[in-house]
Amino acid sequence: MTHYLPPDPAGSVVTVGTFDGVHRGHVAVLREIVERARVAGRKSVLVTFEPHPLEVVNPKAAPLLLTSGAERREALAQTGLDYVVFLRFDKALAQYSPERFVREVLIGRCGMKELVIGHDHGFGRGRSGDVETLRRLGATDGFQVDVVGLVESGGHAVSSTAIRRAVAGGDLRTAAGLLGRPYTVSGRVVRGEGRGRTIGVPTLNLGDIPERKLLPPDGVYAARVEWARGRAGGMLNQGPRPTVGDGRRSLEVHLFGVDEDLYGEWVKVEWVARIRDQQKFPSLAALQDQLKQDRARAEDALARHDPPMDKSRASHA
Repeated sequence: MTHYLPPDPAGSVVTVGTFDGVHRGHVAVLREIVERARVAGRKSVLVTFEPHPLEVVNPKAAPLLLTSGAERREALAQTGLDYVVFLRFDKALAQYSPERFVREVLIGRCGMKELVIGHDHGFGRGRSGDVETLRRLGATDGFQVDVVGLVESGGHAVSSTAIRRAVAGGDLRTAAGLLGRPYTVSGRVVRGEGRGRTIGVPTLNLGDIPERKLLPPDGVYAARVEWARGRAGGMLNQGPRPTVGDGRRSLEVHLFGVDEDLYGEWVKVEWVARIRDQQKFPSLAALQDQLKQDRARAEDALARHDPPMDKSRASHA
């Protein structure tokens, strides 16, 4: 049998799941396995899936994603895990029974000695495996099972579904609180039409955004942008550009106080606060006047909106 990890007689502490968003609930589970692995002299391992399982078993119900593949990898790289195993989720894997998945994948290929899962975890064919299934298997196959309880933030239960609801509704503050960080999108800066520069508001145009990435409602936002050599605030226009007759959806950001050619750079954009809906102006001069007001509101929002403090709490069963 092919092992996913280098052989280690001490074994590993494992968790398994999709982990879209790598939110505060996910981080509570990952912190638990990292600490347990440290104490026991074992390796901490996340076993996760690409694509999202629902894209295979029920495509119509598959959600838009909080994190693209690259974004999820970046977030996971900051958790202190020793290993992340990305399994390609296909129809064959979807048919694995809970027993087969545990024995072949988690024990046989990851050397699992301890398993830590979230309170609502389900796995195996039709999500037929639950905590009791795992504890029964643990008793017969020699591994320990622990459950990380519900995590709350600001009175809200933390879940990917709750965060998707907040983002889709434009409630960025709630989304950031549940995530533990501002909601972001990553992409490469591409050449635009250059219209912004002609009216004194040059913009970065974002490309390479996965079509399954969840975006908040179109509009004008205060935003922060991070790239390899810097970070700056700005204002983001998301959606079509009706004043110039361009109906294509775009993401373009005007940075404050930055005059640097970032064409071709990979950047991360944080939505900070919504400024206004999109609208069609009677002239470019009217648009310019509105953009001056947008800038003032965006600068004020950036000054007021600091990254959320971590007020989450978790219990263990």
